[in-house]
Amino acid sequence: MRLASTFGKGRRQNDPMSGDTATITGAAGRYASALFELAADAKTADKIEPDMAALATGLADSDELATALKSPLVEGDAKTGVIAALADKAGFDPLTKNTLMVAAENGRAGELGAIAAAYAVLAAEARGVASANVTTAAKLTAKEIDALKASLKRALGREVDVRTQEDPDILGGLIVQVGSRMYDSSLRTQLEGLRTAMKEA
Repeated sequence: MRLASTFGKGRRQNDPMSGDTATITGAAGRYASALFELAADAKTADKIEPDMAALATGLADSDELATALKSPLVEGDAKTGVIAALADKAGFDPLTKNTLMVAAENGRAGELGAIAAAYAVLAAEARGVASANVTTAAKLTAKEIDALKASLKRALGREVDVRTQEDPDILGGLIVQVGSRMYDSSLRTQLEGLRTAMKEA
């Protein structure tokens, strides 16, 4: 399968906030880069990107699915079966399905979310759009997301593709990641900083 021979050592993309570059590395980066390059060659990028976005959403919405794919207690064949069924039900492009199957067969089923996230970064960069992952303690409203996009656009000087997720554990504020840079204004970070300072005093 061509996909399996396309993996490189990673792919670099501009980090618009820092002016340097962020490297998409590791297994997730290699799979995402291979898929991105194959999609570009096949001129199916317009089909692959929504597939990967739907995969990311599905994993984020189903803790049971995400946990099963990561669990060493679930057999590899069972994982590939679930992924194949998911891809067929969602109507994924054959290239998307093949990539997910290869990843699962190589023991990377638990990294599908990371692969989807890495692909989104590559696709956004190709469109000249900055990609930002935003984590908040509570779900943002559509109005709040629009305001966040506007703020990031002003800061970066370009359009921003914002993907959001919730994590009650951050206790408040938000975490914004653009490329390799993470900006954290959560209350937890502030409290941990305070505790550290108190211990060192």
